[in-house]
Amino acid sequence: MRSAVICEVGEEGQPAGRLEGRLQAARQRAFVGRKAELAAFDEALHSGGRVLFVHGPGGIGKSALLRRYAQRAAEAGRNVMTLDGRLLDPSPAAFLAETGPMLADERAVLLVDTFERLQGLEGWLRERFLPGLPVGALVVVTGRVPPDMVWQADPGWADLLQVIALGELEPEDAAALLDSRGVAGDLLDPLLAFAGGHPLALSLGAAVAVRDSAAGSRWAPTHDVVATLLDQLVGEVPGPAHRLALEVCAHTYMTTQDVLRTVLPDEDAAELFSWLRRLPFVESSPLGLYPHDVVREILEADLRWRDPQGYARMHRLIKDRLTRQIRAADDADVLGAVGSLFYLHRGEGRTPEPHFWHGEDEVYETVLHPEDADDLLRLAAEWDPATVSAVSHWTSGQPQAFRLYRRTATGELAGASAWLCVDDLSKTDARADPVVAAAWDTARATAPLRPGEHLAVNRSWVRRRDRGASPVTDLIRWRAVGWCLRSERMAWSFMAVRGDDPLNGHSGYYNMHDLGDHAREGDVEYVLLAHDWRAVPAQVWLERLLPAGTHEVPARPEPELAVMSEAEFTDAVRKALRHLSKHRELAANPLTRTRLLAGRADPVRALRELLEEGIHDLGRDPRAGKLHRALDVTYLRGAPTQEAAAERLGLSFTTYRRHLLAGIGRLCEELWRRELHGSA
Repeated sequence: MRSAVICEVGEEGQPAGRLEGRLQAARQRAFVGRKAELAAFDEALHSGGRVLFVHGPGGIGKSALLRRYAQRAAEAGRNVMTLDGRLLDPSPAAFLAETGPMLADERAVLLVDTFERLQGLEGWLRERFLPGLPVGALVVVTGRVPPDMVWQADPGWADLLQVIALGELEPEDAAALLDSRGVAGDLLDPLLAFAGGHPLALSLGAAVAVRDSAAGSRWAPTHDVVATLLDQLVGEVPGPAHRLALEVCAHTYMTTQDVLRTVLPDEDAAELFSWLRRLPFVESSPLGLYPHDVVREILEADLRWRDPQGYARMHRLIKDRLTRQIRAADDADVLGAVGSLFYLHRGEGRTPEPHFWHGEDEVYETVLHPEDADDLLRLAAEWDPATVSAVSHWTSGQPQAFRLYRRTATGELAGASAWLCVDDLSKTDARADPVVAAAWDTARATAPLRPGEHLAVNRSWVRRRDRGASPVTDLIRWRAVGWCLRSERMAWSFMAVRGDDPLNGHSGYYNMHDLGDHAREGDVEYVLLAHDWRAVPAQVWLERLLPAGTHEVPARPEPELAVMSEAEFTDAVRKALRHLSKHRELAANPLTRTRLLAGRADPVRALRELLEEGIHDLGRDPRAGKLHRALDVTYLRGAPTQEAAAERLGLSFTTYRRHLLAGIGRLCEELWRRELHGSA
């Protein structure tokens, strides 16, 4: 239960004569970094009368640090006692039985490892045991759980207790650890990418990788490595619901009670959230909870391998929830929801990898205020002097379209974007902004706007050092995705990208395409990446942008929708009525590819039912009885000719034709309204 440090040393200053000496020497060679933690111990060692409380997740290196503390204390001539919480009965009597000799020793150093197994003794330790120690004694406690807030609330402990949160190794220290384990060459990068600065993950990955002669730059952790890390880092969980909650926390960018309710609707989300919050490897942020990176990756890898269908179900539920959240969220919450949606697809290589964790700390988004005008114009002038007039024009005409991106530390304006909505471009607009004018001309020449529709042009201006991949451009693109999913009655959107933008080639990831029409503003050429939202609606676009993962059941591919003028639409309705009973002719009708029938499994049947329903609905209007009867007899009751239909109705052919044409007109008007505005 307790151990003393061996003081006999060999020629090289290492314990000699026993196997334990070789073990200690090997551990000393593998120990890297932790300069601040060692300095804190050295200071406490010489000042005396102190308690150090070191906490951190499993495998982060607490025991290794404690061994180094023991060595330093022994070298300083102190009497060292080490207790392992795994081997001690969690009772005051057992603790006192082990530590009795040090109660009167001014030079004693007590090191308690794995204190989470003795957590029930924390209050007794604070109130009874520690106050009774000699003034010169030093106590170090290490465990996964941070000390109770009562310690910090007690003014008596303010100068005597030092809490140390043990985190990952610095990158250079992580590389040094791998070097000490014989890792070099192509193995370094994949091991560092997997383990980060987590000592246990680094050591375990290195032990496996160096034995694999085929391992190289494509190395990935084996299932045995993942299972071992899960046991060490996570340990036992109370039950299946808690395990799933932990897997949800690993999969999502940030976890809240709402996210847990989405995946576990029959469980107590508040209790699960509280349990997650107490785990030593789970951190809190203003947006929710997130786990240590290594824990996140091993939980993801384990679930993908162990239960691919369960992983796919969880992914789909969270993805659908985030999509709904983006559309319904307050404006200020859109970026977080979009970023979380993209995070679900991290590592898939379909979109440029964003700066998730540090981006939100480096840059923040605000709306445009009057006092921002001068900053924005200076930014535009740096971007290109020729764009200043366009920025000035739109800040006056559409100030609500602008979003600014400032550095958190300094408040400096790092970038800006605008989502400019246009339904009728005036000559003044065209003169002020040649980029928007070019987008307008492209849309008009390709597929003009229909009544009530508009187009949007996304423009951005970024400091030179933030161009290309950066937190600023991440937030600008996330905001654009949010606009795309939230806009109503939008026919076209255009993303204006500088021809020399380093990310120009990545824009295809966003399912927006260069139609060939570029714009010039001063000396700068802009590529106009376009999307017709009538042809590919938002939900279809999103599935193409972030398609089903490897284990997710892929959605049925949706064809592009037909975008017709009102005259073309009316002509298609007339033809569909004439061919209502002919499957082949209805299948070829462009109405089967309109918004009216988007997503229908059998669009031909759906079109027939739509027309029949429209005729029946007309009959519910008392003022349209004659029109309804003309349509009903002609198209639903199978009159062989229009003359026969007129005869059945007891009308002259001229009167019948007038009623029929008026009925067709009413039906076309209603369907056209639904095509433009939806069925509501």
